[in-house]
Amino acid sequence: MDTSEREEITVYSDYVCPFCYLGRQSLAQYQERRESELVVDWRPFDLRSHKRGPDGEIDRTVDDGKDEDYYEQAREGVRRLQEKYDVEMTLDIAEDVDSLDAQVASFSVREQYDYETWLAFDVAIFEALWTEGRDVGEEAVLVELAEDVGIDGEDVRAALDDETVRTAVTEQFERAQRAGITGVPTFAYDGHAARGAVPPEQLERLVEGV
Repeated sequence: MDTSEREEITVYSDYVCPFCYLGRQSLAQYQERRESELVVDWRPFDLRSHKRGPDGEIDRTVDDGKDEDYYEQAREGVRRLQEKYDVEMTLDIAEDVDSLDAQVASFSVREQYDYETWLAFDVAIFEALWTEGRDVGEEAVLVELAEDVGIDGEDVRAALDDETVRTAVTEQFERAQRAGITGVPTFAYDGHAARGAVPPEQLERLVEGV
């Protein structure tokens, strides 16, 4: 479906961010009260970049300044928003999952398929991680999720092996940094932005100015 005449909201996010999943639930609730759909202009953001070594593996020993107190506060925030938005989640935090391959696959699907197909894949990745506890960094999981929404699994495998696609995704990460994005989710619309899993009412004010 052509999205050129539909309104867009830019969303910076990373699949391993629980608040990104919750923010998308808030956006979905806002969408339900709108007469016309907002297209999600997804911009990938890489929360694991500082821990990813030259071989692509995550180095768990890298000090990112996030201690157990930080993670407990994050878990409390996730649980609070789960209740507020009436969302069920299997995980509160996904420390052991690297979303880079998921973002590469999602970026490639967005380039090759129509918006609705990409959106279904995007939602499936989020839900597989946060409601089923699956490792969306695994190729087999991504291929299965893709095929479930009508995407050729070979397209996903090819994207994951394509350094050109990976370079394009890295450039997206760098563009987000140049745009001043320091945390996710960040929702942007018409020169204004809201950061965090903000409630539907705040997204309404962002988009409609009311």
